[in-house]
Amino acid sequence: MIKENRIKNNYTQEQLSEILGMSTRQLQRIEKNESETRIKTLKKIIDVLKIPDKEIIEYIHKM
Repeated sequence: MIKENRIKNNYTQEQLSEILGMSTRQLQRIEKNESETRIKTLKKIIDVLKIPDKEIIEYIHKM
């Protein structure tokens, strides 16, 4: 979900990680669901990428 929205918003991993104040490697881990992510970080990603609530809920239900 995050990777798709990042691409839709025309951000590279490097650009988005800089905006979020994290390393590119950490963003890669988040996109691949390889690491536990704090809610604060997820909220920041959702805000920057303007991910709709409906899409977030659908993603959670698929988990």
